[in-house]
Amino acid sequence: MVIYEIQSDIETIEENAELYEEINFHRRVEAIDYIEFHIIDRIEGLLDTSYQLEELTKLKQAAERLKHQLAEIDNRLFQRLRSAIRAGIYTGTAFKDLINTYVVCDAKGSREQDAIGYDNLDLFINNLLLDNTLPIETKARELEMVYYQQTPARIILELIKQANFTAQDVFYDLGSGLGHVPILVNLLSGAQAKGVEFEPAYCDYARARAAELNLSRVAFIHGDARTADYSDGTVFFMYTPFAGRLLQEVLEKLHGEARKRRLRLFTYGPCTPTVAQQLWLTCVGQNQADIYKLGVFRSL
Repeated sequence: MVIYEIQSDIETIEENAELYEEINFHRRVEAIDYIEFHIIDRIEGLLDTSYQLEELTKLKQAAERLKHQLAEIDNRLFQRLRSAIRAGIYTGTAFKDLINTYVVCDAKGSREQDAIGYDNLDLFINNLLLDNTLPIETKARELEMVYYQQTPARIILELIKQANFTAQDVFYDLGSGLGHVPILVNLLSGAQAKGVEFEPAYCDYARARAAELNLSRVAFIHGDARTADYSDGTVFFMYTPFAGRLLQEVLEKLHGEARKRRLRLFTYGPCTPTVAQQLWLTCVGQNQADIYKLGVFRSL
């Protein structure tokens, strides 16, 4: 009976023609997850207790082949889309349309700012902008430096919407990690975008991704956010890359820049309440204490 159920599940997915249509990225995400967590995991559990080892092994191989086949559709899709980005086809509104074409929002894949964690939008962006060989950290972090976490893509989209970038704006992401925030800001707004990153391997990786996509107005600076040159910056973002005194020192550095010109600062995560306490900033909107929403601030 169990063998029959697993075989039926595999055949149902195999025979679903929509999964083989490039446009249905979100359906393949669900199908691949189901194969991995409900079919392959189930088979592996049964292999430890069942006497039907040959049948189960064949089913596992069939499931793995199907998973690979669906993943290859996505690989070809993202190769084609990256080539189009290199050619300058997907920028601004065209890039927004691209996202809306391939990412369907539902209860599982919500793009609402109120959501917590990651969703199908992040899967799409990761496949599009990152490669499979992620860098290994080479430099010890200081005590108050926070372990790298990727900014949820829905937060970046909200930032771009709220910032309403102009041709004169220069965007800085402090603690830019693998680089997808500056890359998305540039692709969606056209603004010059820079990332400041302490870890050299992350910085090199981000530079390679921007170069691969032919994004000449995206740059990554290997350095310390406390001493970086922000003389051209107008819009800044932090997804809590540091805490405590280190965070305060960076904020004091930005305060010095704000004495020369009006700045805007966007935050996400546990750094937001600390930023909201800065006397040289005023909060725009109602999110000054909410660590799960985008914080929007401007200098006085």
